[in-house]
Amino acid sequence: MGYNTIKQWAIDDRPREKLLLKGSNALSNAELLAILINNGTTNTSALALAQQLLQAVDNHLSRLAGMSVEEIRQLGIKGLGPAKAVTIVAALELGVRTHSYQLQSQTVGSSKDAAQYLKAQLQHKTVEQFVAIYLNRANKIIRHETISTGGITGTIADPKIILRKGLECNACSLIISHNHPSGNLNPSNADKTLTEKIKQAAALVDMALLDHIIVSYEGYFSFADEGLL
Repeated sequence: MGYNTIKQWAIDDRPREKLLLKGSNALSNAELLAILINNGTTNTSALALAQQLLQAVDNHLSRLAGMSVEEIRQLGIKGLGPAKAVTIVAALELGVRTHSYQLQSQTVGSSKDAAQYLKAQLQHKTVEQFVAIYLNRANKIIRHETISTGGITGTIADPKIILRKGLECNACSLIISHNHPSGNLNPSNADKTLTEKIKQAAALVDMALLDHIIVSYEGYFSFADEGLL
């Protein structure tokens, strides 16, 4: 039996033609990835490769967005070589940046607003990062700084560096955040101790610590919402 390629499918079922006819919102994640992959192998269509890729990351696009070209290749999916992996990584990074830029122009009025922005930045990272976002009097983000990057088990944030960055941009307040690549959102005792230390140090220079938000692909945890500030 001959292999049924995408070109032999009904026009409405082909990812590119479907996008042209119905718009990108009508396509599944696998179909959108298939367009990036462009072509399959002798025995596997681009769509099948896309489905294999999604299965390999448990259908978490955020997890895929955090992978490097080499990490995608290490999945061992036949037909996904370096060229296809480069295209996927570049496209997903554009998506992450676009979402982050859109959120950055908004006023941060709640922990949910901040968490949306921070999740876009951090939820897909495979190593722990500690970041700070600095706000003006109107609660708009004026600076985003990655304070430190650590291994999967943790990272270190220096309060002196955090406050110096805020003073440099005349911030009135700040929100600190780090990701948990494991997905677990519960704060550790070290997280609580560090938060209190930064809160007290910020108060000395008239800068308010509004929140400490832990993010992962599972959601977010807000110190402010939980009464821990």
